[in-house]
Amino acid sequence: MAPSSPTPSRTALIALLLAALAGVAALTLVPQGSGWSWGSPMSELRWYATGLGSEATLVQLVGNLSLLVVPAALVVLLWPPAGRPARLAGLALAAGSAIELLQWAMPLGRVVSPLDAVLNAIGATAAGLITAFVHRSAAHVTARSGGNTVRSGLTG
Repeated sequence: MAPSSPTPSRTALIALLLAALAGVAALTLVPQGSGWSWGSPMSELRWYATGLGSEATLVQLVGNLSLLVVPAALVVLLWPPAGRPARLAGLALAAGSAIELLQWAMPLGRVVSPLDAVLNAIGATAAGLITAFVHRSAAHVTARSGGNTVRSGLTG
């Protein structure tokens, strides 16, 4: 009989989620000047499309795609119904939009960009769907093995 792998407690996952959200806030809501500027979606799309050979463009693209990856994965682990595609996409777009709205409402010297919100949502949705798939697969293995090889679910 193989030992079951430990699963993090719900309290630990909530603490990780709060830490991840604090990290997102630190990355996106720290002032870089005053006021704000508008990031035209068409101009930004053109910038991405023509700048994929540029390290700065790739850093910006990967950063926007990965910004909400950890929070999305943790939300799906804490609340499995959030792993449904439509629900996950809606939550992810709302989170990305909230960041951009806060950047607009607070004079942080940031670029307010609808495209950033969409890229944040794409990354978060992908991460959440992968997390949901892996979590369901682990639960299926546990159910088939009688719970002896893999432990699934959260402890309180």
